[in-house]
Amino acid sequence: MSIVKHQDLGRVEGPVLLFGGPYSNLQALHALMDAARQRAIPAERMICTGDVVAYCGDPSATTDALRAAGIPLVAGNCEKQLAAGAPDCGCGFDAGTTCDLLSEGWYGVANAQIGPDQRGWMATAADIISFSHAGQRFAVIHGGMTDIARFIWPCSDRKVFEEEWAAVEAAIGPVDAIVAGHSGIPFTKDCAKGRWINAGVIGMPPHDGGQDTRFAVLDQGQVTFHKLGYDVEAAVAAMERAGLTQGYHSALRSGYWPSEDVLPPELHRAALASG
Repeated sequence: MSIVKHQDLGRVEGPVLLFGGPYSNLQALHALMDAARQRAIPAERMICTGDVVAYCGDPSATTDALRAAGIPLVAGNCEKQLAAGAPDCGCGFDAGTTCDLLSEGWYGVANAQIGPDQRGWMATAADIISFSHAGQRFAVIHGGMTDIARFIWPCSDRKVFEEEWAAVEAAIGPVDAIVAGHSGIPFTKDCAKGRWINAGVIGMPPHDGGQDTRFAVLDQGQVTFHKLGYDVEAAVAAMERAGLTQGYHSALRSGYWPSEDVLPPELHRAALASG
């Protein structure tokens, strides 16, 4: 059984900025840092839920920028795979689906750009981060604790949340809330033992038809979601220069993912439109 790397940030005072999935989108990461400065939130009170590298065109520069900022990072499946020199992203897409096929393109670009020193840094990232805030204990993971690439949605069965909560507490003890990422959709859900918070991702819009991405702020125990605007055209241009024109570049403009393969039916465009 592998050892869980646990980083305890201790007691954190003041607002905490939670975000996931920079996804090689350097422009979005720069915009997020600007948003943090406007809120007077320093890097030590920002936490990334992983997947620094993915769909967009600047994997190396995005990695260097996040690393230089000193923001605490939970390892995503992309960090794990690149650190191990694996041939694919390990995203959890079903074999042969559009998402699976598209991942070959962007992962190949990232694998070619990310160097040994960057992979070494990725290998040091925690599997789980904990901290105390406003009298509550929080755990931060990537997808699930049982499976780093588990897609967990607001409509997932309650047993999914119970399984993951039990796995987190088996690793680090009782918690009042769990912060996660991976799925790309921001939400909160009241569970039997506390709140499940998905902070969303900054590198890709949440399949809602808008270009803005999302991050979350935890302040005095309350979570709020915020839209993040950034230079979309510069991000698209970076993808085009990298040869990443298979669909995700269009998603930055349209606000819709190139495939709904990974989404549950309740979150498909047609279902949301009719709802």
